[in-house]
Amino acid sequence: MSSVSSPHIVAVEPSPSDWVVRWCSGLAHGSRVLDVACGSGRHTRWLAAQGLSVTAVDRDAQAVSGLHSIAEVVVADLEQGPWPVPSRLFDAVIVTHYLWRPLLPALREALAPGGRLVMETFAQGQEQWGRPRRPEFLLQPAELLAMCGGMHILAFEDGTLTSPLRRIQRVCALQSDANSPDVLSLNR
Repeated sequence: MSSVSSPHIVAVEPSPSDWVVRWCSGLAHGSRVLDVACGSGRHTRWLAAQGLSVTAVDRDAQAVSGLHSIAEVVVADLEQGPWPVPSRLFDAVIVTHYLWRPLLPALREALAPGGRLVMETFAQGQEQWGRPRRPEFLLQPAELLAMCGGMHILAFEDGTLTSPLRRIQRVCALQSDANSPDVLSLNR
């Protein structure tokens, strides 16, 4: 009787969003980045590997337990508790697949002058393909763009992506910097 050995199963970390990669690749080594609602840390891991100083925030202590060696980890409920990083400024704030509208002013206040808000989340129309389905977790047409009013918009997309099929909006916007000329360097 012959035995067949079963293949080893290796867990593969999900790759970072192409939007996050595009808009964070040019950040200077050591830049301070806040990864909001980071989950198990797919973006935190990628950002840290780029030499960035990452603060990862999520309410699930178990999900972030593997991030302590590469990032500052803050366990906090963003919807029920106080803002977990008061008076701190970041060169970039990253938010993906998470929407809590009352949080947007705090996200903008956490940006240093010239800092980037890099956000990607689900939009109206997503409910036909899967979660989230509830309207309070789906952006209305161009809502994310409107939320960034007064910021310098580097890029905005509102549409359907494949693999997996999903309806999203995403933005990269710069916090105004009153002390610098109106010149933009993307460092890419």
